[in-house]
Amino acid sequence: MADAIADRAKAAYLGLAIGDALGATVEFMTPGEIRHQYATHREMRGGGWLRLKPGQVTDDTTMSLALGRAIIDKGGQVEALACAQAFDAWMRAKPVDIGNTVRRNLVTFRHSGNPVAPPSEHDAGNGAAMRVLPVALATLGQPTHVVSVAIRAQAHVTHHNELSDAACDTLVAMTQAALEKVGAGGTANSRHADNPGKAQDLSHFATILIAQHPQYAFDGRRRENPSGYVIETLQAVFQAFFGTTSFEACLIDVVNRGGDADTTGAICGMLAGACYGLEAIPARWLKALDASVSGACLAQATALVSS
Repeated sequence: MADAIADRAKAAYLGLAIGDALGATVEFMTPGEIRHQYATHREMRGGGWLRLKPGQVTDDTTMSLALGRAIIDKGGQVEALACAQAFDAWMRAKPVDIGNTVRRNLVTFRHSGNPVAPPSEHDAGNGAAMRVLPVALATLGQPTHVVSVAIRAQAHVTHHNELSDAACDTLVAMTQAALEKVGAGGTANSRHADNPGKAQDLSHFATILIAQHPQYAFDGRRRENPSGYVIETLQAVFQAFFGTTSFEACLIDVVNRGGDADTTGAICGMLAGACYGLEAIPARWLKALDASVSGACLAQATALVSS
């Protein structure tokens, strides 16, 4: 059981990084521009506005790894100050990319020493949601209220916002449910459409989110060119995740929507990895992913679910 959960945790972390690297190529492009240049973007080729090397990741993955290291160093505890210090060190190392809300609130932390950003209706970006995976892994099996406190400890460093919190809560619940299912003896066979109901098994979490925050409703018109607004991000993610039946199809669907494609790719990769497992991740994508990133994801996944 423990090995099965650890393998799914590894798949979720690798999925996050792969989705990030795949989506970065087409970040800020429209679906039409993607079709014109690539027909369908499906290979890890680098480039994009950041001029990345093939397999190189962006802030979605590197912030997750910074958070994961902070949690591991604290013995599995998610402490707001440790998270803020880790993010600040990450920013000082001059990452390849950084969101405006993240930068602004980390600069404020440097001056105030307070790891909790002030509540703001304007901070409903996807920056806290994109990096929430280490919290999902570290708090697996813990009571809901404990998980909720941990989610906010990391999120509120940069995004103290109700819509952001709701997105983080939902993504953590979905990821943990996928991991707990395989831990309870659920099937792990899923290379293509062998298990077509698996993503749909998690759809009730989206239903709960929409009941609480109707803005998140995602049925109907296809969400293309999603911005960094967390509602648009999750609408694209949910359409891709629930509308496909394999890891590869999910990621290809979401990144070809363009917009904030590194983040939608990372979040879809996290969910699809937890849902479909290591066997479902295309070997060509694993091979292309930056080796140091891959190693860090695998090591952290193991350490976090064991904490």
